[in-house]
Amino acid sequence: MSIPQVPHGPSADPVIHLRRREMLVAGGAALLMGLSRGRAAAQPVPRKGGILKLAAPFNPSSLDPVTGGAGSDHMVLYPVFDTLVSFDPGTLAPQPGLAVAWNYPDPRTLILTLRAGVRFHDGTPMDAAAVKANLDRARMDDRSSVKGDLQSLASVQVLAPDSVALHLSRPDTALPLILADRAGMMSSPRAITARGRQYDREPVGAGPFKFGRWADNDVVELVRNEDYWDRDLPHLDGITFRIITDLNTGLRSVLAGENHGAYRLNPQQKIVADRMGARVVVSSTPTIADYHLVFNSRRAPLNDVRVRRAINYAVDRAAFNRAALLGLGTPAQTMLPPGYWAHDESLNDFYTHDPDRARALLREAGHAEGIDIQFFGNADQASQQRHEIVIEQLRQVGIRARLTAGSNADMYQRFMIQQEGDMIMTLWTGRPDPALPFLLVYGENGFNNAGKVPPPPEMVAAQDEAQTASDQPGRKRAFAKLERLALEHALSCELAFVPGIEVFTPDVRNYTPNLLGKPKFNDVFLAA
Repeated sequence: MSIPQVPHGPSADPVIHLRRREMLVAGGAALLMGLSRGRAAAQPVPRKGGILKLAAPFNPSSLDPVTGGAGSDHMVLYPVFDTLVSFDPGTLAPQPGLAVAWNYPDPRTLILTLRAGVRFHDGTPMDAAAVKANLDRARMDDRSSVKGDLQSLASVQVLAPDSVALHLSRPDTALPLILADRAGMMSSPRAITARGRQYDREPVGAGPFKFGRWADNDVVELVRNEDYWDRDLPHLDGITFRIITDLNTGLRSVLAGENHGAYRLNPQQKIVADRMGARVVVSSTPTIADYHLVFNSRRAPLNDVRVRRAINYAVDRAAFNRAALLGLGTPAQTMLPPGYWAHDESLNDFYTHDPDRARALLREAGHAEGIDIQFFGNADQASQQRHEIVIEQLRQVGIRARLTAGSNADMYQRFMIQQEGDMIMTLWTGRPDPALPFLLVYGENGFNNAGKVPPPPEMVAAQDEAQTASDQPGRKRAFAKLERLALEHALSCELAFVPGIEVFTPDVRNYTPNLLGKPKFNDVFLAA
């Protein structure tokens, strides 16, 4: 079952930059196809060989899609793990992946027909038994970070070697696109059993590239899968992710020819790259990724909704966008951006910058002298600048935020897993289906719900409605309820949606950005 998405497509120009609203509401799949044909026409015939060298801004949290949690992992996971369902980069509409077809014979059964002849990197078959083993592990393993994704999945039944039935506890029309993310990344069951916890560092998937090695905070190396089911791929002999957490250093490595590309850059690096002329190709496209403040609502004082609302009124989103994103982003209220099909436009000004109201809410909550909170975040220079903006805005209403900074993986572990700290700033990179952000950030078992605080009952009902409605208008009504409830209960503080900015040397070809802001390099080749 395909849920339509509002199209968005990449520009055919070497320097790609369109305004968010133009991209998110641009009309029709025909436009996307036209742009894709234009891009393809300008490309030479793909060349085999070469190793793509990339400056990666984060060390992975894990290379096991089930146990990791950081959105920044995806760029390394995508080449290693094919997903059961894929998605169109411009529209996020579901497309065949390891499953070539799917259907709902009844509202509580989803049947997947699998691609024949696919094998994992260790030679074992990627068949229905493997799918069952993966999904059972994802929904039941104690260490799984994707249990929340699969809450509707009650059991998995092997029907034939190439067919599997997913039996659901309730109807779930979001499930195909849920299987386009971590929950649908298929691992070798044999490797999982044999390697135990070491599988976090030595993954075995069915994607176009095999795992080579991972040296913490240094490099992740992938090599070509010679037996990949798509005989046209991969073009490259390998991909090397050189971990360079300082974005300026990462960009300089591209300008110096040490790497072919750098991704997840900030507007500050885009300005520098734009001055380089033909030396580099700059891709800058809107995404559904946004910076947000995530709360541990189990800990005082953030267990009081009045305090969480005070933070939302204290933050000046427009000023954050100007200072942190040079005005290239879009101020955010919820995790769904203006112009996106599932977003309720009436909520665009739900929280205005109102320091007086923030101070009044703190007094009402019994904090006339203000409050102290422990604020977690990343230690790189750009993140520190973003933290300083928020810290100063909060200070003006009497909220004293003490910053603890470290690596992305360490801060995630300490805040989300060990439940240290009161608030963390993260970049939420979105998911193929809009139901997932609400499930994963606010759901009781969501991996970004640090305190594992159950959402309000009416929100649980709206979440069910968003995942059971069979038509887009019905889903849109449910998302409007979810958005409003998240705002009323101040479950997070959304700041601004960011552009996806990547910089490449001119020999990098066939790269297509996607609406998630998580680059995929599976189709890339290096021109001679």
